Amino acid sequence: MISVLKNMFYAGVYAYGKTGRQAKIRDGRAHVTYKNRKSPEDWDVVIRDHHVGYIDWEEYERNQAQLAKNAFGRAGGVKSGRGGGALLAGLLCCARCGRRLHVVYTGRKPRPVYRCDNPNLLLGQKRCITFGGFRPDKLITDAVLEAVAPFAIDAAIEARAMLNQAIEDKRLVLEMELQQARYDASLAERRYAACDPDNRLIASELEKRWEEALGRARSFEQRLDTDIAAAPEVDVTRLEGLAQDLETAWTAPATSMRDKQRLLRTLIEDIVADIDDDTGEIVLVVHWKGGRHTELRVKKPKSGEHNARTSEEALGIIREMAGRWPDESIAACLNRMGMPTGQGKTWNAKRVSSIRRVNDIHGYLSADKDGPWRTMTEAAKELGVTNHVIRRLIKDGILPANQVVDGAPYQIRTADLHSDKVKNALARKGRPCRADHEDQLSMFPSTYEGGA
Repeated sequence: MISVLKNMFYAGVYAYGKTGRQAKIRDGRAHVTYKNRKSPEDWDVVIRDHHVGYIDWEEYERNQAQLAKNAFGRAGGVKSGRGGGALLAGLLCCARCGRRLHVVYTGRKPRPVYRCDNPNLLLGQKRCITFGGFRPDKLITDAVLEAVAPFAIDAAIEARAMLNQAIEDKRLVLEMELQQARYDASLAERRYAACDPDNRLIASELEKRWEEALGRARSFEQRLDTDIAAAPEVDVTRLEGLAQDLETAWTAPATSMRDKQRLLRTLIEDIVADIDDDTGEIVLVVHWKGGRHTELRVKKPKSGEHNARTSEEALGIIREMAGRWPDESIAACLNRMGMPTGQGKTWNAKRVSSIRRVNDIHGYLSADKDGPWRTMTEAAKELGVTNHVIRRLIKDGILPANQVVDGAPYQIRTADLHSDKVKNALARKGRPCRADHEDQLSMFPSTYEGGA
């Protein structure tokens, strides 16, 4: 198969003189070898359009370029994108020895690790560099998406044109197959009509072939009608919206790792990797197509550090609430805000307590009841009312209360619980606890007077 793809005879080209002899001096004597392949520029005769080819010359050149990109395991050059779990596989080379970095997978849930193994495998020396693949992959992904963002609209228009062209090519193939099937049916009909009716054996066979040809023609007609009816409607606004949100297209389940690797190779020539021992950073020098270079840096994870860690936003909320609220209230607040743990689980008091101990965050002292702050439940208990009454006072602006973030429990000062406004609001009976408005008229004067 590979010989067929590389043979330009199938592209309508005649070539002569592809090989030649070569003379070398060895030990003072001339040695001549034959059938040495020449480069295409040195061939004796090359005639294009010599005969009708199966493919044109442009398609042949595209095939050769794709075969060169698919090369894997050759010395030098960027390796082809073959899928897997490592985005930068085959693109990274070591800044210290110049060799390609290998990819290994470690852990219970295999994760890619890039390391320079050649000095260790070939010379028994220490590996030049080793680093995990999660942060470098994300760094390069962000750089690529930022680079292609200005051309996203043009790419969306081109994608729409390619989709329309693919639909049109498929319809054209079906029409050609239908035309051939109709011709076969017409030919079978003429043969049947020219047959001697007395020769029943031949007539029955020709009739059978005619029916088969008519069946093939009907099946192609149905396929053509079905494909035309099922042709997808291309929404231009959706394509433009997707172009403005490239990250969604990049992380879509339909986008395979091999597609991502191929996209990187259309934009990036090579990536030189190193580790800055002074700052503890991974240094990536990206060689873009066209000659531009970009240096990117990302913090190298320390030994034992992993990505299943609590977000800084969640830690900030825990720090704000830990001194005033118990772990149960903090866990409920984080769950209401939709913030998971570092492992993607929901919060509970035990997990909040564990995070506080690891990050040295002092907890809530439940025995200290003489502090200046009260919870809603404590305030209701102190005033002898229900939580609903306290919440209504806060909503009407009678009782001041604070929240660390939206959804967090209310914090109420002890002094505000015994203010005159709160006492007057609680003293009113038979009507909601609202502030009095002088200009407001009651809809039920008898009720108002009785309640007053």
